[in-house]
This record gives sequence, C-alpha cells and structure tokens, in this order.
Amino acid sequence: MTTRRSFLKGAGLFATAAFISPAIISSAYANSRKVSKIGIQLFTLREQLTADVKSTIQHLAKIGYNQVETYYGYPGKYEVKGFWGLEAKDFNALLKENNLTSPSGHYNVTEFLSTGDDKILKSHIETAANVGQKYFVVPALPTDIRATGTLDDYKRMAAKFNTAAELCEKSNLKLAYHNHNFEFKDQGNGVTGYEILLKETDAKLVNFELDIFWAVNAGLNPIDMFKKNPGRFKMFHVKDMDKQDKSIFTEVGSGRIDFKSIFAASKLAGLDYIFTEQDIIKKDPYESITESYNYIKRNLV
Repeated sequence: MTTRRSFLKGAGLFATAAFISPAIISSAYANSRKVSKIGIQLFTLREQLTADVKSTIQHLAKIGYNQVETYYGYPGKYEVKGFWGLEAKDFNALLKENNLTSPSGHYNVTEFLSTGDDKILKSHIETAANVGQKYFVVPALPTDIRATGTLDDYKRMAAKFNTAAELCEKSNLKLAYHNHNFEFKDQGNGVTGYEILLKETDAKLVNFELDIFWAVNAGLNPIDMFKKNPGRFKMFHVKDMDKQDKSIFTEVGSGRIDFKSIFAASKLAGLDYIFTEQDIIKKDPYESITESYNYIKRNLV
C-alpha cells in the first residue's frame, strides 16, 4: 500500500536525526490561549475517502471533529478528480451538512516551485477559496531539494513562497508551509533550510504549519522554535511518536511527545488551528482517530 511515509521516504525524507523531548516550559505560559476546535488532516483516512467520501465525512462528525484539512493534487493513486470525486462546491456542501468546516488545505505546487509556472498554483488557489479555506498550505518541497537542497535552494524556495503568498492574499488566503524532517539538516555553519525559510520569507504573508512529529524526530524542541520565531506557527499537526521507535506513528497521547507542554506555549506559537494526523495506522482507523480525538479533547483543548 502506498502511504505518505513510503512516498516521501523514496524522496529521501527520512534522514537520520536525534530525538530530543520537549522540555517543560516556565509557568509564564500557563495561561496561554487554547484552540477550541479539533481538526483532522484527511490524509489520515485516504483509503476510506477514496472508497466513500460521504460516509467518511459523516463518521468524522459523529466522532466529534469540528474541522478537516484537505489534501489536493497529490501524485499517484491519490490524484483523483476534485475532492474524492466531488467538485469544490459539492465538497463544501457536504462539510456544511455535517457541521464541519475546512480552514486549511494542502496543495501540490511542485511545478511552481520548480519552474515558476503559476498556472496550477492559481487554479489551486481558486479551489481553496471555493472551499472557504483560510490557509493554503505547501505540503513539501520538490524532490531534488528534499534530497540534496542547499542553502541557496532554500533561499530560492523562500522567494517563491513570498510570491505565492502574494497571490494567495488576493483571494483572502494565507500561505503556510508544512515541514517534514529534512528541512532541519545542518547546511553548514549551524544553519538549516528551515531557518532560511523562516528568515527569508515575509512574516506578514508566510506562515508555518508545524508538524510536531517531524520536528521532534529531527531533534527539535518545538517550544524553543516558538521562542525564536514567535507568532509564525499558525497551525499544528498533532501526531505522536512511538515510545520505543521514533520512526513509528501512534495515536495522540499514547507516545513519547509531551503535547501538554507544547500546547501550553500555543499563544507564543501564534496557534490558530490544530489537525491530528497519523500517516500509518495499525488498528481500525476510526478507533485510532477516536482515541486521538479523545486525548486532545480531554487534555489539550
């Protein structure tokens, strides 16, 4: 079965990285703002959506999820017409029928990042606007940069992000970038590609969706990231890590990541939305996402 993990692994995403547990933060953040709604990145249920999009959305609503984050234009078996056979307006109607909204979506903009051709980018922006989304998320960088990208490559990507963000702004959308672990590789002199993306992008236009699993997998402490770049991390992917093996995904609350401390610093991060995600599930998918939902509901929001 093709998964995001296997797809990205083939692109060289799984560089070896040390694990560092998030530290307990000071009491100064104890009264930080909390998000009130719980979302899910729909890639978690890609097989179920492909089989029956309406039933899947209905099931999410029954569990208690308030929001969904879409993915669109992914290559291979996940490249289907529209949103699992539905046009944007029809998918939006399905969400409304189930009291769900979609404030964010992942869109494949590899062509724009690689060649500068913005035709597909503009089409995706229109799609995101039609779904009523607020954030337009770049899910990953082109394959060659993921594998062997230099600091100059990251500076070029940052410039492209700024340009794409200006286009998004015209449609009342905000651009965000979603990380994996390759961006945190030391490119020399202690500088990482991720730091370049933060530094070289316009903070008023370009935001970041922090995938907590991949940041921790690469040895980063999310709270330190918030301190260095306050207000830049508008969304979290809430994804837990197996206690024994840092390459294995698990249900939120059952792994090693200290989400309570990370969420306590959410005001410093600038957090607007959260989306649970699990790339690979080893039990009944609905049982898995219910377990993650319950932990987040009882402990984090």
